[in-house]
Amino acid sequence: MELFRIRKTIPFMKYALILNVISAITFILAVFFIVTRGFHLSIEFTGGTVMEVNYQQPAELDSIRQSVASLGYTDFQVQNFGTSQDVMIRLPIQEGVTSAAQSEKVMQALQQVDPGVELRRVEFVGPQVGSELFSNGLKAFFFVVLGIIVYLGFRFEWKFAIAGMIANLHDVVIILGFFAFFQWEFSLPVLAGVLAVLGYSVNESVVIMDRIRENFRKQRKTSVREVIDSSITQTISRTIITHGSTQMMVLSMFFFGGPTLHYFSLALTIGIWFGIYSSVFVAASIAMWLGVKREDMLKVPKKEDPAAEIMEG
Repeated sequence: MELFRIRKTIPFMKYALILNVISAITFILAVFFIVTRGFHLSIEFTGGTVMEVNYQQPAELDSIRQSVASLGYTDFQVQNFGTSQDVMIRLPIQEGVTSAAQSEKVMQALQQVDPGVELRRVEFVGPQVGSELFSNGLKAFFFVVLGIIVYLGFRFEWKFAIAGMIANLHDVVIILGFFAFFQWEFSLPVLAGVLAVLGYSVNESVVIMDRIRENFRKQRKTSVREVIDSSITQTISRTIITHGSTQMMVLSMFFFGGPTLHYFSLALTIGIWFGIYSSVFVAASIAMWLGVKREDMLKVPKKEDPAAEIMEG
Protein backbone atom coordinates (compact mmCIF):
# COMPACT_ATOMS: atom_id res chain seq x y z
CA MET A 1 0.00 0.00 0.00
CA GLU A 2 1.29 3.47 -0.89
CA LEU A 3 0.10 6.72 0.62
CA PHE A 4 1.75 8.61 -2.22
CA ARG A 5 4.29 7.99 -4.93
CA ILE A 6 7.28 10.22 -5.61
CA ARG A 7 8.07 10.38 -9.32
CA LYS A 8 11.48 12.03 -8.97
CA THR A 9 14.29 10.22 -7.16
CA ILE A 10 15.51 12.05 -4.04
CA PRO A 11 19.36 12.22 -3.83
CA PHE A 12 19.71 10.89 -0.26
CA MET A 13 23.32 9.76 -0.71
CA LYS A 14 24.33 13.29 -1.68
CA TYR A 15 24.13 14.19 2.02
CA ALA A 16 25.43 10.87 3.35
CA LEU A 17 28.91 12.08 4.34
CA ILE A 18 27.93 15.11 6.43
CA LEU A 19 25.04 13.27 8.09
CA ASN A 20 27.23 10.31 8.98
CA VAL A 21 29.86 12.63 10.46
CA ILE A 22 27.11 14.10 12.67
CA SER A 23 25.95 10.57 13.45
CA ALA A 24 29.48 9.48 14.40
CA ILE A 25 29.87 12.47 16.73
CA THR A 26 26.50 11.70 18.34
CA PHE A 27 27.48 8.05 18.76
CA ILE A 28 30.81 8.95 20.39
CA LEU A 29 29.10 11.38 22.77
CA ALA A 30 26.55 8.70 23.67
CA VAL A 31 29.32 6.23 24.52
CA PHE A 32 31.11 8.94 26.52
CA PHE A 33 28.03 9.70 28.63
CA ILE A 34 27.30 6.01 29.17
CA VAL A 35 30.85 5.43 30.44
CA THR A 36 31.22 8.61 32.51
CA ARG A 37 27.72 9.16 33.87
CA GLY A 38 26.28 5.67 33.86
CA PHE A 39 22.57 4.99 34.22
CA HIS A 40 20.05 6.08 36.77
CA LEU A 41 18.89 2.53 37.54
CA SER A 42 15.39 2.12 38.91
CA ILE A 43 14.48 0.48 42.18
CA GLU A 44 13.96 -2.77 40.26
CA PHE A 45 17.70 -3.01 39.66
CA THR A 46 19.24 -1.40 42.74
CA GLY A 47 16.79 -2.40 45.45
CA GLY A 48 15.13 -0.07 47.97
CA THR A 49 11.75 1.34 48.96
CA VAL A 50 9.27 3.11 46.71
CA MET A 51 6.43 5.14 48.23
CA GLU A 52 3.51 6.69 46.44
CA VAL A 53 1.68 9.41 48.35
CA ASN A 54 -1.28 11.59 47.46
CA TYR A 55 -2.06 15.16 48.48
CA GLN A 56 -5.41 16.91 48.43
CA GLN A 57 -3.81 19.87 46.67
CA PRO A 58 -0.79 20.26 44.36
CA ALA A 59 2.21 18.91 46.23
CA GLU A 60 5.14 21.13 47.21
CA LEU A 61 8.09 19.02 46.12
CA ASP A 62 10.70 21.20 47.83
CA SER A 63 8.89 20.89 51.15
CA ILE A 64 8.65 17.11 50.73
CA ARG A 65 12.38 16.90 49.97
CA GLN A 66 13.18 18.88 53.10
CA SER A 67 11.02 16.56 55.20
CA VAL A 68 12.72 13.45 53.81
CA ALA A 69 16.19 15.00 54.15
CA SER A 70 15.48 15.81 57.80
CA LEU A 71 15.39 12.04 58.43
CA GLY A 72 19.03 11.72 57.37
CA TYR A 73 18.52 10.58 53.79
CA THR A 74 20.90 11.97 51.18
CA ASP A 75 20.40 9.67 48.19
CA PHE A 76 16.66 9.80 47.53
CA GLN A 77 14.27 11.03 44.87
CA VAL A 78 11.01 12.94 45.02
CA GLN A 79 9.02 13.55 41.86
CA ASN A 80 5.50 14.03 40.58
CA PHE A 81 3.88 11.31 38.55
CA GLY A 82 0.52 11.34 36.83
CA THR A 83 -0.81 14.52 38.45
CA SER A 84 0.57 17.35 40.54
CA GLN A 85 -1.10 15.80 43.59
CA ASP A 86 0.63 12.42 43.29
CA VAL A 87 4.22 12.05 44.44
CA MET A 88 6.67 9.18 44.18
CA ILE A 89 9.42 8.90 46.82
CA ARG A 90 12.36 6.55 46.31
CA LEU A 91 14.46 5.64 49.33
CA PRO A 92 17.75 3.72 49.40
CA ILE A 93 18.18 0.53 51.38
CA GLN A 94 19.14 0.98 55.03
CA GLU A 95 20.73 -1.92 56.87
CA GLY A 96 18.64 -3.15 59.77
CA VAL A 97 15.61 -1.01 58.78
CA THR A 98 12.60 -2.59 57.12
CA SER A 99 10.66 -1.04 54.28
CA ALA A 100 7.62 -0.65 56.53
CA ALA A 101 9.67 1.21 59.13
CA GLN A 102 11.11 3.50 56.46
CA SER A 103 7.71 4.36 55.04
CA GLU A 104 6.26 4.92 58.52
CA LYS A 105 8.97 7.42 59.46
CA VAL A 106 8.63 9.27 56.17
CA MET A 107 4.84 9.47 56.52
CA GLN A 108 5.18 10.87 60.03
CA ALA A 109 7.50 13.59 58.73
CA LEU A 110 5.17 14.41 55.85
CA GLN A 111 2.07 14.50 58.04
CA GLN A 112 3.71 17.02 60.35
CA VAL A 113 3.72 19.43 57.41
CA ASP A 114 0.42 18.36 55.83
CA PRO A 115 -1.90 16.09 57.86
CA GLY A 116 -3.96 15.35 54.72
CA VAL A 117 -1.26 13.38 52.95
CA GLU A 118 -2.26 9.80 52.16
CA LEU A 119 -0.03 6.77 51.58
CA ARG A 120 -1.11 4.91 48.43
CA ARG A 121 1.57 2.26 47.97
CA VAL A 122 4.80 0.95 49.47
CA GLU A 123 7.04 -1.42 47.53
CA PHE A 124 10.36 -3.01 48.42
CA VAL A 125 12.83 -4.67 46.07
CA GLY A 126 15.83 -6.46 47.54
CA PRO A 127 19.31 -5.83 46.08
CA GLN A 128 19.75 -9.51 45.20
CA VAL A 129 16.58 -9.52 43.13
CA GLY A 130 17.61 -6.26 41.50
CA SER A 131 21.04 -7.63 40.63
CA GLU A 132 19.50 -10.75 39.07
CA LEU A 133 17.08 -8.65 37.04
CA PHE A 134 19.90 -6.48 35.74
CA SER A 135 22.01 -9.52 34.84
CA ASN A 136 19.10 -11.25 33.09
CA GLY A 137 18.26 -8.05 31.25
CA LEU A 138 21.81 -7.79 29.90
CA LYS A 139 21.69 -11.43 28.80
CA ALA A 140 18.42 -10.82 26.97
CA PHE A 141 19.92 -7.78 25.24
CA PHE A 142 23.03 -9.63 24.04
CA PHE A 143 21.02 -12.64 22.86
CA VAL A 144 18.77 -10.36 20.81
CA VAL A 145 21.82 -8.63 19.28
CA LEU A 146 23.40 -12.01 18.51
CA GLY A 147 20.18 -13.25 16.89
CA ILE A 148 19.95 -10.16 14.67
CA ILE A 149 23.60 -10.52 13.63
CA VAL A 150 23.07 -14.17 12.68
CA TYR A 151 19.87 -13.31 10.78
CA LEU A 152 21.48 -10.50 8.78
CA GLY A 153 24.50 -12.68 8.07
CA PHE A 154 22.34 -15.35 6.45
CA ARG A 155 19.83 -12.96 4.87
CA PHE A 156 22.18 -10.61 3.03
CA GLU A 157 25.53 -10.33 1.35
CA TRP A 158 28.23 -9.50 3.93
CA LYS A 159 28.47 -5.79 3.03
CA PHE A 160 24.75 -5.32 3.63
CA ALA A 161 24.92 -7.45 6.78
CA ILE A 162 27.71 -5.35 8.32
CA ALA A 163 25.90 -2.12 7.39
CA GLY A 164 22.68 -3.35 9.01
CA MET A 165 24.46 -4.44 12.19
CA ILE A 166 26.21 -1.09 12.59
CA ALA A 167 22.97 0.83 11.98
CA ASN A 168 21.07 -1.16 14.61
CA LEU A 169 23.76 -0.88 17.26
CA HIS A 170 23.94 2.84 16.41
CA ASP A 171 20.26 3.24 17.37
CA VAL A 172 20.56 1.36 20.65
CA VAL A 173 23.71 3.16 21.82
CA ILE A 174 22.18 6.57 21.10
CA ILE A 175 19.03 5.67 23.08
CA LEU A 176 21.20 4.59 26.01
CA GLY A 177 23.23 7.78 25.60
CA PHE A 178 20.08 9.88 26.01
CA PHE A 179 19.19 8.04 29.22
CA ALA A 180 22.72 8.43 30.56
CA PHE A 181 22.99 12.14 29.70
CA PHE A 182 19.60 13.20 31.09
CA GLN A 183 19.76 10.60 33.90
CA TRP A 184 16.29 9.38 33.04
CA GLU A 185 15.23 6.37 35.05
CA PHE A 186 16.35 3.12 33.44
CA SER A 187 13.84 0.43 34.36
CA LEU A 188 12.63 -2.93 33.07
CA PRO A 189 10.04 -1.29 30.76
CA VAL A 190 12.83 0.85 29.28
CA LEU A 191 14.93 -2.27 28.67
CA ALA A 192 11.93 -3.82 26.95
CA GLY A 193 11.64 -0.68 24.82
CA VAL A 194 15.31 -0.90 23.80
CA LEU A 195 14.85 -4.54 22.77
CA ALA A 196 11.74 -3.57 20.80
CA VAL A 197 13.70 -0.85 18.99
CA LEU A 198 16.31 -3.42 17.97
CA GLY A 199 13.69 -5.50 16.20
CA TYR A 200 11.88 -2.46 14.84
CA SER A 201 15.02 -0.87 13.41
CA VAL A 202 16.28 -4.05 11.76
CA ASN A 203 12.93 -4.42 10.01
CA GLU A 204 13.29 -1.00 8.38
CA SER A 205 16.87 -1.73 7.35
CA VAL A 206 15.88 -5.08 5.83
CA VAL A 207 13.10 -3.48 3.77
CA ILE A 208 15.43 -0.87 2.29
CA MET A 209 18.31 -3.25 1.68
CA ASP A 210 15.99 -5.79 0.08
CA ARG A 211 14.69 -3.11 -2.29
CA ILE A 212 18.27 -2.11 -3.14
CA ARG A 213 19.10 -5.72 -3.96
CA GLU A 214 15.98 -6.01 -6.10
CA ASN A 215 16.76 -2.81 -8.02
CA PHE A 216 20.34 -3.93 -8.64
CA ARG A 217 18.86 -6.75 -10.68
CA LYS A 218 16.33 -4.57 -12.49
CA GLN A 219 18.29 -1.36 -13.11
CA ARG A 220 21.33 -2.82 -14.85
CA LYS A 221 22.58 0.44 -16.40
CA THR A 222 22.23 2.58 -13.27
CA SER A 223 25.05 3.57 -10.92
CA VAL A 224 25.22 2.25 -7.36
CA ARG A 225 24.37 5.63 -5.84
CA GLU A 226 21.35 6.06 -8.10
CA VAL A 227 20.10 2.56 -7.28
CA ILE A 228 20.32 3.29 -3.55
CA ASP A 229 18.59 6.67 -3.92
CA SER A 230 15.75 5.23 -6.00
CA SER A 231 15.30 2.31 -3.59
CA ILE A 232 14.97 4.61 -0.57
CA THR A 233 12.61 6.89 -2.50
CA GLN A 234 10.40 3.95 -3.46
CA THR A 235 10.03 2.88 0.18
CA ILE A 236 9.28 6.34 1.62
CA SER A 237 5.51 5.91 1.46
CA ARG A 238 5.73 2.62 3.32
CA THR A 239 8.06 4.21 5.88
CA ILE A 240 5.68 7.09 6.57
CA ILE A 241 2.66 4.79 6.96
CA THR A 242 4.47 2.32 9.22
CA HIS A 243 6.36 4.76 11.41
CA GLY A 244 3.56 7.32 11.50
CA SER A 245 0.98 4.83 12.78
CA THR A 246 3.47 3.39 15.27
CA GLN A 247 4.42 6.83 16.54
CA MET A 248 0.77 7.76 17.11
CA MET A 249 0.36 4.70 19.32
CA VAL A 250 3.59 5.44 21.19
CA LEU A 251 2.61 9.08 21.76
CA SER A 252 -0.72 7.97 23.19
CA MET A 253 1.21 5.87 25.72
CA PHE A 254 3.55 8.80 26.41
CA PHE A 255 0.77 11.30 27.17
CA PHE A 256 -1.89 9.03 28.67
CA GLY A 257 -0.04 5.92 29.87
CA GLY A 258 1.03 7.33 33.21
CA PRO A 259 4.44 7.06 34.90
CA THR A 260 4.80 3.33 34.26
CA LEU A 261 4.87 3.79 30.49
CA HIS A 262 6.50 7.23 30.40
CA TYR A 263 10.14 6.25 29.86
CA PHE A 264 9.18 3.13 27.91
CA SER A 265 7.36 5.25 25.33
CA LEU A 266 10.15 7.83 25.42
CA ALA A 267 12.71 5.14 24.52
CA LEU A 268 10.48 3.94 21.69
CA THR A 269 10.04 7.48 20.35
CA ILE A 270 13.80 8.05 20.21
CA GLY A 271 14.25 4.62 18.66
CA ILE A 272 11.63 5.17 15.96
CA TRP A 273 13.14 8.43 14.73
CA PHE A 274 16.73 7.24 14.87
CA GLY A 275 15.64 3.94 13.30
CA ILE A 276 14.39 5.80 10.23
CA TYR A 277 17.51 7.92 10.11
CA SER A 278 19.95 5.03 10.50
CA SER A 279 18.21 2.83 7.93
CA VAL A 280 18.28 5.58 5.30
CA PHE A 281 21.60 7.30 5.94
CA VAL A 282 23.72 4.96 8.06
CA ALA A 283 22.99 1.46 6.73
CA ALA A 284 22.63 2.45 3.07
CA SER A 285 25.66 4.75 3.02
CA ILE A 286 27.91 2.25 4.84
CA ALA A 287 26.94 -0.43 2.32
CA MET A 288 27.80 2.03 -0.46
CA TRP A 289 31.19 2.89 1.09
CA LEU A 290 31.96 -0.80 1.58
CA GLY A 291 31.75 -1.10 -2.18
CA VAL A 292 28.49 -2.97 -2.67
CA LYS A 293 27.88 -3.52 -6.38
CA ARG A 294 25.58 -5.29 -8.78
CA GLU A 295 27.89 -8.32 -9.06
CA ASP A 296 27.44 -8.98 -5.34
CA MET A 297 23.74 -9.60 -5.93
CA LEU A 298 24.18 -12.05 -8.80
CA LYS A 299 25.02 -15.68 -8.41
CA VAL A 300 28.34 -16.61 -10.01
CA PRO A 301 27.87 -19.60 -12.34
CA LYS A 302 29.85 -22.68 -11.41
CA LYS A 303 32.89 -23.34 -13.56
CA GLU A 304 32.90 -26.65 -15.35
CA ASP A 305 35.69 -29.10 -14.60
CA PRO A 306 38.26 -28.92 -17.51
CA ALA A 307 39.20 -32.56 -16.96
CA ALA A 308 35.58 -33.58 -17.40
CA GLU A 309 35.40 -31.63 -20.68
CA ILE A 310 38.54 -33.38 -22.01
CA MET A 311 37.15 -36.81 -21.13
CA GLU A 312 33.86 -35.99 -22.85
CA GLY A 313 35.79 -34.84 -25.92
